[in-house]
Amino acid sequence: MQTSSYQANTTLLNSIKYLFLAFSAVYLVACFTPLHLHFDSIRYYNIKDCIQLGCPPDSFAKTDYLPYGYTALLMFLGKFGILNAVSIVLVNCFYLFTGLYFFRKFLPYEKNPWLPSLITVFSWVVIKFSSHPLSEMQYIFFSMASLYCFHLYNERNSYLFLALAFLLCFATVLTRTVGISLAPALVLGVAWKHKDSLLQIIRKNKALLLIVVLAGVAAVFFAKQLKIVDYTSLLQDSMKQGVGQFFADNLKNHFTEFTEVFINLSASKVLGFLPPSIGPALFVVMGIAFFSWFIFMLFARSSKIPFYIKAYLLFYTIILMNWPYYDPRFWVPILPLMVYVILQTPFHRHKILLYGSRLYLAAFVALGFLAMAYSLYVGFDKHRFAKSHASGDYRNEFEIHFFGKPQSDTAIHVDQNVLDLLNKYD
Repeated sequence: MQTSSYQANTTLLNSIKYLFLAFSAVYLVACFTPLHLHFDSIRYYNIKDCIQLGCPPDSFAKTDYLPYGYTALLMFLGKFGILNAVSIVLVNCFYLFTGLYFFRKFLPYEKNPWLPSLITVFSWVVIKFSSHPLSEMQYIFFSMASLYCFHLYNERNSYLFLALAFLLCFATVLTRTVGISLAPALVLGVAWKHKDSLLQIIRKNKALLLIVVLAGVAAVFFAKQLKIVDYTSLLQDSMKQGVGQFFADNLKNHFTEFTEVFINLSASKVLGFLPPSIGPALFVVMGIAFFSWFIFMLFARSSKIPFYIKAYLLFYTIILMNWPYYDPRFWVPILPLMVYVILQTPFHRHKILLYGSRLYLAAFVALGFLAMAYSLYVGFDKHRFAKSHASGDYRNEFEIHFFGKPQSDTAIHVDQNVLDLLNKYD
């Protein structure tokens, strides 16, 4: 009986592993689709061209608050003449799967080490944005590498790995400013590790306290260089409508994002089938439920999540919940960690929970298959791609790029900047 059970578990483990590997390979097929554009992608390309070619001092690209980490990647690829749709997908896949490798090393899921990674790659937001020139995958790489080095520091008491963890944390901040949430988590992780002897260390090494103070001063000094001041200015502008309205809009948006991530479906694909008076509210209510589930499992006593990762997720969530914009891709950088948190749920304690979780996983994976199939189906049909990509916002530019002229008789506006980017980088 035990042999049969062992064989069944081994079969399940291998099935999940090979499904992950097979589906990961499908990601590479997107190399043969056109350049995927997003409003922020255009900003990154414009910042790159501004740095390399110059631009007016009052132009948006010159004053844009996006950090330079991802722009540096575009400049690097451009320097070697390989900045195109193919290299974007390849680099994003490298970032994603290497980041997931680090993730499995520092936070292995005992029941099935491949399951969190499997769920991550079947997420529609990861599928969608892995083919875009955006910083999410780069963020996953640097943040997971930082956490892995910090894990090695804890295991080996090696200050070399601690230094690497903070260096990679800095690279994370340069990629996305929200990466600042990782820095205090690592500091608290060090304090937690040495909590019993920390006061004695400070008493014996007054210089250590001075270093901490100087680091704080340096963080304030470099706040402008790290674009942090720009983000706080945006928050202040958004609060002009009233603090109550600010938080109400934020919570509504971010709870909706939570629902989209957890049900593995974009709200735009669902709300059309629901009454307008019910649909948006339902997504918010479901988001509250999913968010509560996530927070409860994050701080549950039975949780095996290290303290510093709990702190990181808490800081990241607080920052994001105060960010005055809506986009489910904001959760992509911590999605593997979110999946791991949810998997801490003791599904095995009740049959209903166990079978319900399996049904949920099957539905999640099925929707991931559909998301990938739809993405590639559209990507290999230039007419359909131009019409539907980015909700058709760049239809005229894509059609001119593909076919020499707009395919719609009603086409009027053409964004020359977008067209130039397509002609240069697609």
